[in-house]
Amino acid sequence: MSTLIFRTTAPYLASLMVLFSLFVLLRGHNEPGGGFIGGLIAASALAIYGIACGVPSVRRAIYFHPMAISGSGLFLAALSGLVSLFVEQPFLTGQWITLNVLGVPLDLSTVLFFDIGVYLVVVGSITSIALGLEEREHA
Repeated sequence: MSTLIFRTTAPYLASLMVLFSLFVLLRGHNEPGGGFIGGLIAASALAIYGIACGVPSVRRAIYFHPMAISGSGLFLAALSGLVSLFVEQPFLTGQWITLNVLGVPLDLSTVLFFDIGVYLVVVGSITSIALGLEEREHA
């Protein structure tokens, strides 16, 4: 599908979808959402961009290889689970810390970093599959 309207609107649509996926990722601690759904939305955005502008454009836009993104997400998710072992609690037990940033308390948790890891795994793996299928179609 290479219509002018689709090629023109796809980058804007993909940008909005990635922003929405980050919103869903960060909202997922207290309400429905999280890393998996956010990752699916971001991967869908990259797939739409790939259909409209081509696979080389997507590869330039994401900068890293999709499987490297997936691997770094898996590493981050595993690392967030290991933190609990250092405080002698079971693997993947949530740990929280409060930081003061410019006088505003900021709560960080290992749960957030686990969700970010899942987000990266989903984005990397689904994008790799979608780009592989798109490349095969045009080969």
